[in-house]
Amino acid sequence: MAQLIKIENYISRYQRDTFHYPGQFIRLKQENWRKLVQTWEYQLEQPTSDNEIEELDDNTNFSKWKSFFQRREQFDDDLLSDEQEDILPKSKTDLKQYYLDTLLPFQLKWASTTINQMSFLDRAYHDDLILKYFLQRFPDTFLLLYHPVFQLKNATLDGDIILITPVGIDIIHLVEKGTTERIVAGDDRTWYTEENNIQSRFLSPMLSLKRTEKIVRSILSASDVSFPIKKIVLSRTNNIDFFTEPYLTNYIGKEQHEEWLSERRNFVSPLKHNQLKVAEAILQYCDTAAVRRPEWDIKESDDFST
Repeated sequence: MAQLIKIENYISRYQRDTFHYPGQFIRLKQENWRKLVQTWEYQLEQPTSDNEIEELDDNTNFSKWKSFFQRREQFDDDLLSDEQEDILPKSKTDLKQYYLDTLLPFQLKWASTTINQMSFLDRAYHDDLILKYFLQRFPDTFLLLYHPVFQLKNATLDGDIILITPVGIDIIHLVEKGTTERIVAGDDRTWYTEENNIQSRFLSPMLSLKRTEKIVRSILSASDVSFPIKKIVLSRTNNIDFFTEPYLTNYIGKEQHEEWLSERRNFVSPLKHNQLKVAEAILQYCDTAAVRRPEWDIKESDDFST
């Protein structure tokens, strides 16, 4: 499961400590997966009464998830108190999907809150199938910036989807049209869709890809960090017709998608120091809109009154 380190201009706790949270996420995700499997195996092995389930959940610390993402900050507790249902899926495959779906709200919280600040997260992200695809289909060591907004001098600029892997940066623009249409790659300004020999123009994805690449390269240069960058036009629903791919650019259409995805899913590597340096540098140039968390005001008010 890729790690969501930034959404648009929401505040992210990865901005607070880029070198701590990625490793913590991986450790605690693995730890709680083992606990969940223990609970699941216990329920499969024998009929369990409600009281026994409750006792088991207390022992594994699964139902309340207090142990999940064990915090260093005092006020993370309220974020992680959601209770889970006792009834688990019957198959291990379904259990894995159940676990991934359960993780999504926690990732969204990590990508929209810190110890003392929060952003008002659009509820639509909980049902965003594209976001879910990038989070659930890629390894834990891939760090995802989902349409980040960059703050450069006095201007804000929207970016494409960015995946920071242990070995490089993928800047991705998703192009998905009707399933009966073919995408025809054109120049840097105009591409086409084609159906029944009728072509329709649309804005080339290379425009935003090149803009995002230019931003990322300038950030890395200013931070004195070197890392490979590749641009990707991705379509999971359409074939892409082209004569040649531009330099450091891949066109991944419907026919290439499964192989491309499989290569990334099977990629095995720990988090790399240079990867985290890159993530930290990029996050420093991301725009952030956030407010003070209400519980801090309550705490200060209580302290003052005493």
